[in-house]
Amino acid sequence: MSEQPNIAIIGGGAAGMFAAIQCASNGCDVTLFEKNPILGKKVSITGKGRCNVTNNCTIDEFLANVCTNAKFLYSAIHAFTTSDTMDFFEKIGVPLKVERGGRVFPVSDKAGDIVAALKKEMSRRKVRVVYEKVIDLLYDEQQAIGVITQTASSLFDRIIICTGGLSYPGTGSTGDGYRFAEQAGISLVPPTPALVPIEIEETFCRQLMGLTIKNAGFTIEDSHQHKTIYEDFGEFIFTHFGLSGPVVLSASSRLPKLEKGRYKAIIDFKPALDEIACDQRVIKDFTKYSNKNFANALSDLLPRKLIPVMITQSGIPPERKVNAITKEERKKLVHLLKHFPLTLKRLRPIEEAIVTSGGVCVKELYPQTMESKKMRHLYFAGEVIDVDAYTGGFNLQIAFSTAYLAAKAASETSF
Repeated sequence: MSEQPNIAIIGGGAAGMFAAIQCASNGCDVTLFEKNPILGKKVSITGKGRCNVTNNCTIDEFLANVCTNAKFLYSAIHAFTTSDTMDFFEKIGVPLKVERGGRVFPVSDKAGDIVAALKKEMSRRKVRVVYEKVIDLLYDEQQAIGVITQTASSLFDRIIICTGGLSYPGTGSTGDGYRFAEQAGISLVPPTPALVPIEIEETFCRQLMGLTIKNAGFTIEDSHQHKTIYEDFGEFIFTHFGLSGPVVLSASSRLPKLEKGRYKAIIDFKPALDEIACDQRVIKDFTKYSNKNFANALSDLLPRKLIPVMITQSGIPPERKVNAITKEERKKLVHLLKHFPLTLKRLRPIEEAIVTSGGVCVKELYPQTMESKKMRHLYFAGEVIDVDAYTGGFNLQIAFSTAYLAAKAASETSF
């Protein structure tokens, strides 16, 4: 047996490439298996092609943005912080910048620069890349000992699984890691979509398709329990089926299984104004357009595409002269501007999700090493594990932090 472990890494995404670099930097002989003809396929499309690599925040802020199993990540994020991620990419030649909400992007705004830098560093570290699909793992007496591809079988001292979840299956995330875990006797939490668009009951969303609202209040209420289950401020977009965009995607991670008619999204189109100030604003506009029809009096208040829908929902006839609108009608319009209701129908399919919730049960992994408690020398990192977070760079940070711990533990020379 070699002095340093001979390590196989399955999956050439963010976690896999980073784990390979860390293992190789520790002196290990590293082989990375990727079933796609290219590495980093999913990384290259993250952040709308800009790649939000991490978030410039404190450890407490990071953990507060983790939706599932935040406590499990305590060791990982302390071992490799968001600052460590930023330092790593700067050192391998990717200048970074920090944007609103602490989001960190490459200065170039090109996700391809992140992938290229990781590939270059792997090459520099002499990581061997095999572009083949791993069919099965080899085990011997509760220990992972090798991999079987479509053309060969190979023995390894340690195996790190970084295969992702089920989101964006076109990038290769088709649940291979779940199958490997089950074969090793490891329990799975059923995968569900996280950070996914939401379908809306109201059909007028189709009229608003493509309309982006940059600054809005976004709240989700449980009408059965009469409580707010999510509240945020930011950007969203209307689609032909309902809603997407940052605040909607984050909200989806807090939603349980949707029951028909139970949950409502409440949109505040004027979050900078309270109800009284909003009413004053409407009065000002109504004074300005007092002799016009109602349909022609909202152009200063709302995006053009939203006006017909708002008129319909207000119940005020579009041909009504503004000076004939009653106080009660105006108050209803103001309420709509601050509390525009939409009925949630269902989450979009997991194939459209940015990340997967569910996966390898964290109770069956050692949080300090990411090694399986049931199968020695088998490690997991990234989205394949049952951890997920809001948008903002937190999910990629999870990939880097868990990969760091897995690589560190797998690189230990003791067998």
